[in-house]
Amino acid sequence: MEMEQLVALCKRRGFLFQSSEIYGGLQGFWDYGPLGVELKRNVREAWWRDMVTAHNELEPPPGAPSAFEMVGLDCSIIMHPQVWKCSGHYDLFHDFMIDCRESNKRYRYDQVCGRWVECKGQRIFVASDLGGDEGLELTRHKAMKFFNLRGKDADALTWDGALIPLTALEDFSQVLGPDAKTLGTLTEPREFNLMFKTTAGALGGEDDAVFLRPETAQGIFVNFKNVCDSTRVRIPFGIAQIGKSFRNEITPRNFIFRSREFEQMEIEFFCRPDTSPEWYRYWRDRRYQWYLDLGLAGDRLRLRDHDKAELSHYSCGTADIEYAFPFLPSGEFGELEGVAHRGDFDLRSHSEGKLVRQGDKLVVETDAEGKPRHRGSGKDLSYFDNQTKERFTPHAIEPSAGVDRATLAFLCEAYREDEAPDEHGKPVKRMYLKLHPRLAPIKAAVFPLVKKDGMPEVAREIYKTLKPHFPVFYDEKSAVGRRYRRQDEVGTPFCITVDSQTLQDGTVTIRDRDTLDQWRVHKDECLDELKTRLMA
Repeated sequence: MEMEQLVALCKRRGFLFQSSEIYGGLQGFWDYGPLGVELKRNVREAWWRDMVTAHNELEPPPGAPSAFEMVGLDCSIIMHPQVWKCSGHYDLFHDFMIDCRESNKRYRYDQVCGRWVECKGQRIFVASDLGGDEGLELTRHKAMKFFNLRGKDADALTWDGALIPLTALEDFSQVLGPDAKTLGTLTEPREFNLMFKTTAGALGGEDDAVFLRPETAQGIFVNFKNVCDSTRVRIPFGIAQIGKSFRNEITPRNFIFRSREFEQMEIEFFCRPDTSPEWYRYWRDRRYQWYLDLGLAGDRLRLRDHDKAELSHYSCGTADIEYAFPFLPSGEFGELEGVAHRGDFDLRSHSEGKLVRQGDKLVVETDAEGKPRHRGSGKDLSYFDNQTKERFTPHAIEPSAGVDRATLAFLCEAYREDEAPDEHGKPVKRMYLKLHPRLAPIKAAVFPLVKKDGMPEVAREIYKTLKPHFPVFYDEKSAVGRRYRRQDEVGTPFCITVDSQTLQDGTVTIRDRDTLDQWRVHKDECLDELKTRLMA
């Protein structure tokens, strides 16, 4: 599948639109259309149900070290600025960017790569903001133009190895930028904080500066004591939250994969320090299985543990759940979800002040006068176990998933093309979305075969019966084959057709989207039939 096909489908059928499109759009922001909002809601609800509401706190789930409780929160998007100073976002939440003085384009420093080439006695580094085979082809094409060569003269180029990151270079004077025609146009890399800054209050001065949250996790940490004091939860337990986050990405790209406004599904699971490695492995494996259960293929999904050099300064272990998105070069994967063992970093930071690593320990960062660089709340965020009479700071395991990235992965995985007979029995090309029934925006469509002989009246009665239970669609326009294809295109699992036989014995035809199998059931049994199949 080409990514352009999916993007076109999403706009044509009302899954996704470019934000403010009539004004030329706003890069990094997307609007969900009538079908997209249902799909995204289904992703959220599947996660919330599987992680929170359907969780049985009386019995250990398969693979869990023990039973545990799950509760939820919905925290505000704007929080006290000190939250982001103690969490490290104020000082550390940045990317490095570079600009091209010739093209006036901006790039993320770590997303630019290239390779050395020599020709006509000159050696230059040809840069690209694409990787894989596309990056190789682009650098070849740029080198041909730079040295003014024709296709037959390609052998005059002597390449020095494969693509390497621009970060490996110290001198940019011989670098041909991704969109430049001359050398040495790239600026030195500089830091760019990713948080959106705004003001709270009428005066709008620096004292009123606040930030749109770049993640939902910190709202959970600062409410840890509130949850413990207001509920009867005991360690181990998890706090879940779904909500919007905002990151001022330098180069948002790849549809909704990297955008500036996005939605997260996060859990902070609090446990005893001595059991935290077991819980980390449990959540890592459980979250990976969740994507498999909802239809992502095992050959395009992988679980990758971070190398020690990749780990954050506070992390005791991190794994990424990754998917081979079609916009990535062959063999590359993009992050769907991260599962991090955060230790006691966050609770201690919000209690004592911003922590930094010194050797094997996390200590409060101090300024030139020896005072905390960013002072914590001073509140005791430790936990007292009434049964063991112990007080300790819990460790946190954080499964953090993106709703938008998950939605995109399910769309990519669901896209299919095959052949199916049209209304005349002739095989024609069919495009359909093989979405898991739990995720499908429309669960069933109801058709009268023709708009006469009482068929529409029966079809409307069936529609009326089904509508209170799940999203259904009624359609009586055009030939029934075209109606089938319209529903296949948006991932509707089942279509119900009222025909002449319905008027004789009360049975209707139900058609399966994936197999194209058809069978008959009595019209009064449609609800039970669909409930059974949708829950299978």
